[in-house]
Amino acid sequence: QVQVVESGGGLVQAGGSLRLSCAASGSGFSTKVMAWYRQAPGKQRELVAAITSGGRTNYADSVKDRFTISRDNAKKMVYLQMNSLKPEDTAVYYCKMAGVLTDFWGQGTQVTVSS
Repeated sequence: QVQVVESGGGLVQAGGSLRLSCAASGSGFSTKVMAWYRQAPGKQRELVAAITSGGRTNYADSVKDRFTISRDNAKKMVYLQMNSLKPEDTAVYYCKMAGVLTDFWGQGTQVTVSS
């Protein structure tokens, strides 16, 4: 059974940093595209960053040069290093594992950036 569990959220002041972690279970992790999404109150869920099995990455324009996505296939982990955080980064952050027939989502972790 596939599970995706996020951790690492919290409250931080503007300009600070946080590192989110995503632990995945199940087989074939190293072949899956992994991604971080976020959803702010009253807004649609949006893609923040994604990483392919080969390590290719892409980022939303709003987080480029501030956030870094990485993965450790041996540990079945994905990370999101967030630097220079802004109040507009406040959201629930979700990890997603792309599946063949369906995607697998975690329960989310809250990130709050105070001004």
